[in-house]
Amino acid sequence: MDKFIDLHTHSTVSDGTMTPSELVRHAKKSGLSAIALTDHDTIDGVDEAMKEGKSAGIEVIAGVEISADFAPHSEMHLLGYFFDGNHKNITSLLERLKASRDERNPKIIKKLNELGIDITLEEVKAEAKDKLVGRPHIASVLVKKGYVKNISEAFEKYISVGRPAYVKREKLLPKEAIEEIKKCGGIPVLAHPIYLGVRTIEELNALLKELKGYGLEGIEVFYSDNMPHETILFLKLAVEYDLVPTGGSDFHGYLKPHISIGTGRGDLYVPYKVLEEMKKLAEKKGRVKSYE
Repeated sequence: MDKFIDLHTHSTVSDGTMTPSELVRHAKKSGLSAIALTDHDTIDGVDEAMKEGKSAGIEVIAGVEISADFAPHSEMHLLGYFFDGNHKNITSLLERLKASRDERNPKIIKKLNELGIDITLEEVKAEAKDKLVGRPHIASVLVKKGYVKNISEAFEKYISVGRPAYVKREKLLPKEAIEEIKKCGGIPVLAHPIYLGVRTIEELNALLKELKGYGLEGIEVFYSDNMPHETILFLKLAVEYDLVPTGGSDFHGYLKPHISIGTGRGDLYVPYKVLEEMKKLAEKKGRVKSYE
């Protein structure tokens, strides 16, 4: 088999269950040639992942996954690659997004308390182990205290959209997220388009045209939950809108036990040439000179 990669993974820095170092070693052991760490709204694990990549002998790409408001379809996720992690825009943007999560967590806990559930913010912070605190950590505490059987049940019963303890948080608009990624020298990519909630190909075309106008440069064509015909469609749209095709598993560790790194549900394959095309785009725009 030719070299293959995974450009969509999560670590304990957001809602994954492996540390950045563990994730990189797992990718290497699984036979991948390159991996991108794309934690939610944070790049705090990137340096650790890159350091481990050099030690383990696997290429590691800096990435991030940013949530954007996409009413009335809930939210849109945008991936950013090859950005300058020290750029003032990315720093201020991620601090703002972290603050919105920090403001939401106590509100969720208050709602759970009102439902008769004994849970504290201190317990949730301890579960997160000083990392970015979010709903997965709240869910994990609910599991440990016996209120639900697993994390999925916690979301479905209490903390997902429309459930009794859900609290909406501040999100960027897609235009702002795309523009901020580009200001930091990054490549903005639309993540898992199958989850956008658009119902027709006409709606999807209109959306891509709009996002392209904002500066979108890529679309996640290869994804764990795609059906074959969906992958073909997204590849066709990538060509039509001159978007670089990317791909990844959306690996989270045991939080999503059915998704394996690199191979997703078993039939995912993202060739290394996908990363080569992304590098060409970055070089063409004079963004990054070295990726190793």
